[in-house]
Amino acid sequence: MFQLRLCLLLFLSSIVSLQAQQPKTYNSSEIYEAVQKLNVLGSVLYIAAHPDDENTRLISYMSNQVKARTAYLSLTRGDGGQNLIGPEIRELLGVIRTQELLGARRVDGGEQRFSRANDFGYSKHPDETLEIWNEDEVLADVVWAIRKFKPDVIINRFDHRRAGQTHGHHTASAILSLKAFDIANDASKYPSQLTLTETWQPKRLFYNTSWWRYGSQEAFDKLDKSNMLSFDIGTYYSSKGKSNNEIAALASSQHLSQGFGRLSQRGSQDEYIEFLKGESLNSSDNIFEGIDTSWNRVAGGKVIGDILKKIETNFNFKNPASHLPQLLEAYKLLQIIKDEHWKTIKTKELKTIIEACAGLYLEVSANTPNAAPNADVTLNMEVVNRSTANIDLVSYNLSTLSTGISKKMTLASNHKLNFEEGITIPSHSNYTTPYWLNTKSTLGMYTVKDQSLIGLPETPRTVFVDFNLLIEGTPINFTKPVIYRYSKPDKGELYRPFEIIPIVSASLSDEVYIFENDQQKEIEVSVKAGKDNIDGFVQMAYPKGWQVVPEKQNIKISNKGDIQKVMFTVIPPKNQSEGLITPMVNIEGEFYTDEIMEIDYAHIPFQMVLMPSESKVVRLNIKTEGTNIGYIEGAGDAVPESLRQIGYHVTIIKPEQISPENLDDFDAIVVGIRAYNIVEDLIFKQRFLLDYVKEGGNLIIQYNTNRGIKVDNLAPFDMQVSRDRVTDENALVTILDPNHPILNFPNKIGAQDFDGWVQERGLYFPDKWSKEFTPLLAFNDIGENSKEGALLVAKYGKGNYIYTGLSFFREFPAGVPGAYRLFANLLSAGKQEYNPPKN
Repeated sequence: MFQLRLCLLLFLSSIVSLQAQQPKTYNSSEIYEAVQKLNVLGSVLYIAAHPDDENTRLISYMSNQVKARTAYLSLTRGDGGQNLIGPEIRELLGVIRTQELLGARRVDGGEQRFSRANDFGYSKHPDETLEIWNEDEVLADVVWAIRKFKPDVIINRFDHRRAGQTHGHHTASAILSLKAFDIANDASKYPSQLTLTETWQPKRLFYNTSWWRYGSQEAFDKLDKSNMLSFDIGTYYSSKGKSNNEIAALASSQHLSQGFGRLSQRGSQDEYIEFLKGESLNSSDNIFEGIDTSWNRVAGGKVIGDILKKIETNFNFKNPASHLPQLLEAYKLLQIIKDEHWKTIKTKELKTIIEACAGLYLEVSANTPNAAPNADVTLNMEVVNRSTANIDLVSYNLSTLSTGISKKMTLASNHKLNFEEGITIPSHSNYTTPYWLNTKSTLGMYTVKDQSLIGLPETPRTVFVDFNLLIEGTPINFTKPVIYRYSKPDKGELYRPFEIIPIVSASLSDEVYIFENDQQKEIEVSVKAGKDNIDGFVQMAYPKGWQVVPEKQNIKISNKGDIQKVMFTVIPPKNQSEGLITPMVNIEGEFYTDEIMEIDYAHIPFQMVLMPSESKVVRLNIKTEGTNIGYIEGAGDAVPESLRQIGYHVTIIKPEQISPENLDDFDAIVVGIRAYNIVEDLIFKQRFLLDYVKEGGNLIIQYNTNRGIKVDNLAPFDMQVSRDRVTDENALVTILDPNHPILNFPNKIGAQDFDGWVQERGLYFPDKWSKEFTPLLAFNDIGENSKEGALLVAKYGKGNYIYTGLSFFREFPAGVPGAYRLFANLLSAGKQEYNPPKN
């Protein structure tokens, strides 16, 4: 059943993704709903810290029931979280989770905004969060979001009064929201923003509370709720055939990398918001009390509102095109109002409705998914008027040309026109890649210098076509980005973004290369052509004390998209050392040092990310025992590849392959992160793993969250996983049992092996265990008690059961030497009886 539900969720999210990438078309009900929303001039901004923090129930309610313009400001892109669907972490995970948020907004009808804050991992206090983030810069971004979006109402997801009681990012988001509410209308605050926008004062600020804030439903029921508003967010939308909470569940289920696929809900359900600041409501249950959300809000808007209200009241579901004359009249009136904010927003909405009512289909597809600067590209344009309206294609403008191309053609009803135009990608074009990754980030902040980009979910597309039309005599233009449309026999019609890429890119086969001794290794460089006829050479940048031969390798690639692989011999120094190596491709005197990374999952649009091509090289003093390792995969991590780097032969064991006869030959078996949270078959296979230990095997289980563990007996003895974690990656480590074999064989583990760890020491440590377990390490965050559950070892029968919450899945890709040495010892447990030195 679990697999069936998962497949269904993947199928549904895939549909949403595919529809999101192709030109959007609207049915009559959707047009009618768009007209309803067009007649509401009110805005709500929802603020929290991460992707998946947002309450999709309330966002959907505000967007679909209240019809308000609703946006979610996520301060981070979720870069510090875990990834349940693949190996991407940090920046690439942030790209995935950005797209999942956009997918959620396509479902619930909201918009999406961000700040420059970098999700550096779990934080236990907002003071720490705001120090690492750079409080002033993130506050500036929240103020910028308010000034640009101009919300009437702000709703915080989290409580600003809970410092130290929950995730520091969560509390910090609420603290910053309160501060921004007070200063967004102050021209002396962040005055440089005012060259691009104006000051703004929201009317009210709320906190989206719930029973979980108070510990139980019973405690919440006893609260004085006179300062709260409630909404029944279970309302049913007959035009959609879904209730609000069903839409919200589907929106939330877009967060698959975070494991948020969930069942839908139906029926009445109350949602609460607590009033915090602004103008009081005077016992009203309308969050917009005192705010005119009709067209009367703007000077000159009444006549527009009168026209559009008549369309809404008398909407023609059988023939929406019948409303075009009135819609075009409203469009012309809208262009002369002085309120630039609402003029921009409502012009975009109105043009979408006009396009939909006219049944217009405007598409621009390139003959290639990508191209380099100066490359020639053929654009195929499809133009169809699927109504009886009088529509002329006057001209179109290509973003790469300074002058338009005249057409002066009448678009006959349902008669498809195809045009082909050749363009040359300008030499000065920026590559298509997430803008926030263009400059090296700090631990807490992404660097974005262009104020106009700050907050945008994606990099604006620079290759597009403006179609200039006359609809019933009214000039109106529609802008369409260039996309790539193609098909596959097993999937049908597919769409992906058109991207601008370098003429050449290079990648190394591994993120980290571990040299367990002073022996040289062959390292492969893959060079990919971004255009035809690449001719040049590759050389390597490498750290002092290392050697690379030959000095350079010539490359010659005839066809765009082809790859040539070259080998370099890397010779490490005699002693422990680490650094970075980078392939540098020289084409006609210019060096290219970036790698193109592709992210391709069914539930999000295809993503291309350009990152510096570099890998860490580590000359490591390490010894290993045993070679044959079995690995049971959990959530995405790169541990198997990392173990192969230090000489282990790693076999991936599928859950259905877990049986006594398939386990006996392994020197050790490792279970991947969160496997007991997501792998259903372990319910039935756990007994075989414990029997393997009992008969002399070595089982290493990496961290699992304390909620949703699928087996009753995670360990052969009593052990309770908690939410304990140590977020300070530099926390002082105490070795509890220096003479324990695991800390001495085959490598002597000391405090120095915990230098250079990244993001955290570990997470979800056990906090209770039976006497059979021996804790080996202890550390704590500042102001907290010592945590001793990060590494527990127990003899069971003839073998060793090891449970660890240490974040090896983060340390291995970062090339942390001590993490490799310690894990080698875990894999070697029981290989030799260790005799501790006598005192």
